[in-house]
Amino acid sequence: MELSYPPPRRKKRASRRLFLLFGLLVSIGIVLSSVFWYFRYVLNMPNPNRVAPDFNGLVKPIFYRGTMHEQSAAGEGASLKLPLSFIRDVIDPAIIYEEETGSVIITTKDKVVRLKTDQLTAMVNEKPVDLRFPVEKQGDTVYVPVDPLKQFYPLDIIEAEQTGIVIVHRRSDAVQWGKAVAKDESGRTVAVRSGAGIKFPIVADVSPGDSLIIWSEQDGWYRVQLQNGYVGYANKSDVALDRIEVVNPAPEEPTFIPWKPLGGKINLTWEHVTSKNPDTSKIGPMPGLNVVSPTWFHLVDGEGNLKNLADPAYVRWAHGQNLQVWALFSNSFDPDLTTQALATYDRRMNMIKQLLAFAKLYRLQGINIDFENVYLKDKANLTQFVREMVPLMHEQGLVVSIDVTVKSTSENWSMFYDRRALAEVVDYMMVMTYDEHWASSPKAGSVASLPWVERSIVRIMEEDGVPASKLVLGVPYYTRIWTEQTKDGATTVTSKAVSMETVNGIIREKGLKPVFSSETGQHYVEYGDGPGKVSKIWIEDETSMKARIELVKKYDLAGVASWRRGFETPNIWDVIFETLEKRP
Repeated sequence: MELSYPPPRRKKRASRRLFLLFGLLVSIGIVLSSVFWYFRYVLNMPNPNRVAPDFNGLVKPIFYRGTMHEQSAAGEGASLKLPLSFIRDVIDPAIIYEEETGSVIITTKDKVVRLKTDQLTAMVNEKPVDLRFPVEKQGDTVYVPVDPLKQFYPLDIIEAEQTGIVIVHRRSDAVQWGKAVAKDESGRTVAVRSGAGIKFPIVADVSPGDSLIIWSEQDGWYRVQLQNGYVGYANKSDVALDRIEVVNPAPEEPTFIPWKPLGGKINLTWEHVTSKNPDTSKIGPMPGLNVVSPTWFHLVDGEGNLKNLADPAYVRWAHGQNLQVWALFSNSFDPDLTTQALATYDRRMNMIKQLLAFAKLYRLQGINIDFENVYLKDKANLTQFVREMVPLMHEQGLVVSIDVTVKSTSENWSMFYDRRALAEVVDYMMVMTYDEHWASSPKAGSVASLPWVERSIVRIMEEDGVPASKLVLGVPYYTRIWTEQTKDGATTVTSKAVSMETVNGIIREKGLKPVFSSETGQHYVEYGDGPGKVSKIWIEDETSMKARIELVKKYDLAGVASWRRGFETPNIWDVIFETLEKRP
């Protein structure tokens, strides 16, 4: 008889451990599979939810290049109106609303348009034009009807039928179109989502073959706009590029071509008139001169009325010399009168209308604007005045130029000029590159040293984008006699402006020998003028003038303008003419 014994306990324990290990491995496998499935399928599962487009509560949203504006449009169909803020942001930053008169003012290359709130008559170049719908103001928002906008701006405005969304294109904008495509034959729609990713909810479904506009690309998704105005994101794989369409290319507008000497440079001189015009019979030859600018018109009050010093006999003389007449209009260098006169459309237009009438009466060829000593707060109004002025002047065939100082940190002397904006509308910009050291300067020095002049011109071109073809270099015919007097250890500086001939007389009288200063590019003299007194002169002569004109040629500027006739010696005209005409 055989006896049976129980298996060893060790084997039993081992089997149990194997079983537990197996179970653990199975559990880990299940967990890993679950994790893999979650990441593979759940996390990559497209969001099936649908949401309505978010228009931030706007009733009639406006879109430009797929971006929604912060304010809504008003009206519909023929009565559709756009908020002024949208027009300013997207179409024309120069459009303004004048609160005092309730006027929207538009300026283009050839038009000045005034639209008054609640009025069905607009003024276009000061001629009445009937409107179908007026400008209106709702609270703080000004709305402009699209009808006149499309006449004065290159716009294409679409009002989506289904949604009422307003889509604005600027003419000549290039628009990339695409088409929704199906990946299989199921005919499924293409989801347009609220963001660039499948986890974003769906804002619209697009059928294969439907057209949409592609505005940009982000992380493998296109930012698109549907024909109903909705904007969202479509996967690049769901969209095929189609055509690029140029929106209603704008026709070439007739452009005013300002007068310029054929194949040459402008050579202008200012005629300083304070009360009486010069006796033209006593004006000697001025070879090469082609434009005179007499200082004839001056602001006299805050209503925009002008003082007129014009002389028909002077015009006849100038035309007989084949000279253009670009009469100067100044603000009388009175900042307070300037503030008042520039404040409203009516006052600005009062000045413009008088200038137009004077130009016609005296058969002028241009107007030269000389506004100096202006408050910084009036910077925008001065620019607006010029914007309103130029189209009306051009309509009458007149050249418009403006005088500006070099750039500095002086508010009333320099900073009030928006040189970039002014250069966009005027025909020429005269840079008054003199008064480096001015009448009351605490330090004696050159009126216009050559390095300072060159730096000033270059700075305006580089910083303000003023093209050389519009820049006219201002040159001084005057210089200053500086007197330094030392008394009790303190030195005071005074000066007086004198002509070239006066300086020549002093040099002859005192037997002085000028020395050339390479630092200023000019000849220089100094002499004792009594106990404790020293007089210093940085001389304007043939040498300095030739160097200035060389700068005109070096940078291919539009020309030269001299302040002022009567302070020069006769030989200066030949120097300017010969230097301008000399070929390399």
